[in-house]
Amino acid sequence: MDGQLIAFIGVAAGMVALPGADFTVVVRNALASRAAGVATALGVAGGLLIHTALAVAGLAAVLVTVPVLFRTVQLLGGAYVLYLGISGVHAARRRARDAGVDTGVDGGPTATSTRRALRQGFLTNALNPKAPVLFLSLLPQFVPDGQPPLPRTLLLATVVVLLALIWFPSVALLVDRLGRWLRRPRTARAIEGGSGAALTALGLVLVTGPLVH
Repeated sequence: MDGQLIAFIGVAAGMVALPGADFTVVVRNALASRAAGVATALGVAGGLLIHTALAVAGLAAVLVTVPVLFRTVQLLGGAYVLYLGISGVHAARRRARDAGVDTGVDGGPTATSTRRALRQGFLTNALNPKAPVLFLSLLPQFVPDGQPPLPRTLLLATVVVLLALIWFPSVALLVDRLGRWLRRPRTARAIEGGSGAALTALGLVLVTGPLVH
């Protein structure tokens, strides 16, 4: 039995499940509808697929070692997360002003809203500057000595994507399952405002902070 692979699955599962921008965006969109939440989850997995592909190809090393490129990704990612956060805070305030009025939170998503959710999930993850650093520092530790690195790295990268495909849709479905309670006007405003504030804080850290590596 491959002990290193089993250990990696445990570490990767914790990494994927760790609450962050991905988790917050999935929960927020799942409140709108099951389809939007699942679409966001698939978008997050798509973003991880980009990072794992870069790690396998060795391109992530270039990104991390070239400060200008890394800082560009960091600023783009921070700006996008900041945009999502401010939008969430604004939506929560609007709901508070319209309290007692049907805001459509329980309505089904349109095709456009589902595509938008997919795009939000993908961009939130793909523009995360910490991901390439994480993959470059984590994956090599689980490549056994004397084993060709490319096949092993590809296997480990596939594990990460599969875990994301299990975890994030599960989160979306759970939120939808609890939707009757979570979509109550007061609760929905609190969650939307809280997630917006969390995303705003994460975006500000990325935009104003030093290089994360």
